[in-house]
Amino acid sequence: MAEPPAPPAAPRGDTAPRRRRSLHTLTSRAVLVTCAVALVSVLVTALVAVPLAVRGVERRDQEALAAQARLAADVLKVRPSRQRDAAGDRLIRQLKDQQIEVYVVQGGLADRPGLPRQVVNRISAGRDVSGRRFVNGQRTLVEGRALPGGEGVVLTRGTPQGPWRQVLRALWLPLLAGLTAGAAAGLLLARRLARPIRHAATAAARLRAGDRAVRVPVEPPDEVADLAYALNGLAAALATSEGRQREFLLSVSHELRTPLTAIRGWAEALADGVIGADEATATGRTMLAEAQHLDRLVADLLALARLEAVDFPLEPVPVDLTRLAADAERTWSERCAAVGVPFRLETPGTAVPAYTDPGRIRQVVDGLLENALRVVPPGAPVVLAVRAAGPGPTAGGLVEVRDGGPGFTDDDLAVAFERGALHQRYRGVRKVGSGLGLALAAGLVRRLGGEIVAGHAAEGGAAFTVRLPASPYLTRTSA
Repeated sequence: MAEPPAPPAAPRGDTAPRRRRSLHTLTSRAVLVTCAVALVSVLVTALVAVPLAVRGVERRDQEALAAQARLAADVLKVRPSRQRDAAGDRLIRQLKDQQIEVYVVQGGLADRPGLPRQVVNRISAGRDVSGRRFVNGQRTLVEGRALPGGEGVVLTRGTPQGPWRQVLRALWLPLLAGLTAGAAAGLLLARRLARPIRHAATAAARLRAGDRAVRVPVEPPDEVADLAYALNGLAAALATSEGRQREFLLSVSHELRTPLTAIRGWAEALADGVIGADEATATGRTMLAEAQHLDRLVADLLALARLEAVDFPLEPVPVDLTRLAADAERTWSERCAAVGVPFRLETPGTAVPAYTDPGRIRQVVDGLLENALRVVPPGAPVVLAVRAAGPGPTAGGLVEVRDGGPGFTDDDLAVAFERGALHQRYRGVRKVGSGLGLALAAGLVRRLGGEIVAGHAAEGGAAFTVRLPASPYLTRTSA
């Protein structure tokens, strides 16, 4: 019997969804934090409020005992025979019912033992007593009032047992309510904060799946709104980038197909014997030109692909831009003259130092001149100019290519160095290249630590200005 197939392996890597653990979610952590904050607040409140409440209870009992002591002093009439009248006896019984002991001081002695000597002496001296004292070995509230003749009355009342316990028993319900409210507030806050984050995570997953139309609702607070704006901007940027890539691939495929079609057509004609021996040489030259065009296109694509790599070969050295321009003139003056285009070289007559890779910068110059020669009409000029970028020897140098061709609009200048942008606009309108040359030139100049800008030429066409540094410390030779 055949064994049942094994279950599919669980996804691995960053694409596998992670199992959520309850303590690792934002909601649970926010609830725990708010509960901890609420608990700390409750404890701090208890530490501050309970002693105050206990002291308040004791102060209330002390004030009540003081009022009763004043009343007893007014009611009790101490007679020479130490006999109390009926009203005094009733008062003493009432106070005892309230767990208050009454001491009568006369002649420097209390009517019964237990009262501290210091209290008796103070009453005998005609001074009142108020506070806590030890009576019969227990901490007791004491209120004494002196009467004329060295006599007096002292009331004592034991302090309540366990005031902390009594206060906590009264406060536990409010404290529990505060803790519960803190937990509920934390839960609501966590859900409020987690909701936009979950929306953002869902949108990011849809972006990863290829949905570029996804958008995240923008809602407060500001940090959440910033996250939504960032994700929406990323989605829009990805949609724009992928659109440009599709257009670029379409244009490149068209450019590749054109020479391949020509080569294939001529090759089939040769194979079928349609072309005679007298036309074979011309056919070979045509096929060679198409193959060279195809080779240049493939080379440009490879160069663009490697341009941002760390190992992209660059060999910057001190270069005289005047001499480099003179070398280029010997090549391009003949090519321009062959098609009736005047070529002009403008140099200051002295050396213009720069620190760059001479082979790569010549590649940039040749590419710009080839673009100019492709579009300029017969009789219109092509200019190669070199000059210093500033008055000092450390200012670097400028290389400029201008032409008298149709030029560019201001909108064209904004996208001149994007791959295939101008090619897409002018294909079928005027002669265009592969759409890679200006992008490659801009990438090379940036890798050499310089900058390139496009503008309008005085000759009526386009102008490309390359600025190169004079110091090796300003040249970026690695990504």
